[in-house]
Amino acid sequence: MDGLSVPVHTFRVLSGTGNSGLAREIAEHLGIELCRCTTSRFADGEVFVRIDENVRGADVFIVQSTNPPAENMLELLLMIDAARRASAARVTVVVPYFGYARQDRKDQPRVAIGAKLMANLIEAAGANRVLGLDFHAHQLQGMFDLPVDHLYAAPVFTAHYRKMGLKDLVVVAPDVGSAKMARGFAKRLNGTLAIIDKRRPAANVAEVVNVVGEVEGMDCLIADDMIDTAGSVSEAARALKRLGAKDIYACATHALLSGPAVERLSSAPIKEVTVTNSIAIPESRLFPQLNVLSVGELFAKAIRFTHADQSVSSLFD
Repeated sequence: MDGLSVPVHTFRVLSGTGNSGLAREIAEHLGIELCRCTTSRFADGEVFVRIDENVRGADVFIVQSTNPPAENMLELLLMIDAARRASAARVTVVVPYFGYARQDRKDQPRVAIGAKLMANLIEAAGANRVLGLDFHAHQLQGMFDLPVDHLYAAPVFTAHYRKMGLKDLVVVAPDVGSAKMARGFAKRLNGTLAIIDKRRPAANVAEVVNVVGEVEGMDCLIADDMIDTAGSVSEAARALKRLGAKDIYACATHALLSGPAVERLSSAPIKEVTVTNSIAIPESRLFPQLNVLSVGELFAKAIRFTHADQSVSSLFD
């Protein structure tokens, strides 16, 4: 081989700037180096992307979380286009956190369905597959007209809580929409289920109305897919404490930690807040109760299985 050719069976992992730490960890688990890329800005802020290695005929995996700023999504689209124009055999988008997933329906007059628009843009850019983690709405998979592998962080969380040996555990869904996820945690951890009945008088404002289930004298685990401003989880924790709950824990796959989230979680009666590194958390957003688990090994296994055209369903257990 002349050193310039890329065998058909070769795969390359590229990283955007949205979560480069997780991408490096994925590459370490795979035993490879990240493909060299250049991502920069013109003087006016315009995004520039260049792949600095030959990817012709390669199976390319692009790792990029699309949380704000919006340039993260734009950077992903440009990387997909660059890989496609560089004659990659297949382009798989690895999205640890898929932004705009909350805009998955037209629930008000004259609003955009942002999740569908983002899916259309990823397809138009030239992606062949999508590999995601704990979408805010599972129906997001149906918004793509290409194969989507949807991974779950539950195995990572349950392994953590099993080591803690929690007894008399109640898994609490912070709203009705999270009940299915909470039920899965309760089954894996041999716990019972409770549901918070809440209402939202305004965006990012949560008000607990009632708690359905027995929590008095029990350890409680509040499970959700994301923590944004932390209004829901902090109010749920206070409501559980008022009802006589023992120790309260919270877990969420995606730690957006926007606005007053850190202050709210720090002051809430929560013993530990466990999240994953699906979103890069700046040091300014860290606080003593926060515990960050890695999903790098989970994604590395999924990438290896996808590259070998094997099922990824074994990762759900």
